[in-house]
Amino acid sequence: MSTYLIGDVHGCFDELKALLAQVSFDPAHDKLWFTGDLVARGPASLEVLRYVRSLGSAAQMVLGNHDLHLLAVYAGISRNKPKDRLSDLLNARDVNTLINWLRRQPVMLVDDDLKLVMAHAGVTPQWDLATAQMCAREVEAILSSDSYPLFLDAMYGDMPNHWSPELSGLPRLRFSTNVFTRMRYCFSGGQLDMICKEAPSQAPSLLKPWFHLPSPVVEGNAETPGYAIAFGHWASLEGKGTPDNIYALDTGCCWGGELTMLRWEDKQIFTQPSLAQGMAAVGAE
Repeated sequence: MSTYLIGDVHGCFDELKALLAQVSFDPAHDKLWFTGDLVARGPASLEVLRYVRSLGSAAQMVLGNHDLHLLAVYAGISRNKPKDRLSDLLNARDVNTLINWLRRQPVMLVDDDLKLVMAHAGVTPQWDLATAQMCAREVEAILSSDSYPLFLDAMYGDMPNHWSPELSGLPRLRFSTNVFTRMRYCFSGGQLDMICKEAPSQAPSLLKPWFHLPSPVVEGNAETPGYAIAFGHWASLEGKGTPDNIYALDTGCCWGGELTMLRWEDKQIFTQPSLAQGMAAVGAE
């Protein structure tokens, strides 16, 4: 059995199937972990969702910001923009089934045997693993409840940008959601910067990629061993520049880049170039 970690698919269904064919993926024996953003920008979001859902327990995913945007569009909170290419999905006969499945997916995966954590954007250096798990459960609980439209309506915004155990209610949920699905940079004290989307070589000097600050999750302590972190979201990294035990897997397939997959057991990387023609180079979102 192999465990494969796959970067942001963004509706690139043909590339996903070609990538899995490279390793003769067998859902009876192998496992897939997806970094989120299964949908939007690419041509086949509907097919991607149907396929991943059809894999049952062979596939796990975390929710990304574009997945949450889809939920907000479906709930009538956000607008379906042409560039998102979601109309086929929203008009599909099984859209209700797919949406209800999607909103019950986690925002963070943890495997104690593999010593592996996955979140779409990452894990803030302000959290240890127990805090990250607690905050993930809170977001997941509201998304899977009947109150999920209220949360989706309140999740947009950049504040608060600093963690405190005293945070509560919708501000606490918004902070956690920004960490799991939108974060790229932090200030030296750990506060989130939600504005800069540039590659690290072009970012202001006062900002650091979240993974360049000391991480209690990766470093561990006397009670909890260190865990590796796999994430997507940040295509302009091109999968490069992260420290040991932190894996950037979004390589911008929907922007004309590649779809990237990491086989966890031996850390071998597999890539599938975009099959789209005439698309822009790596995007920022």
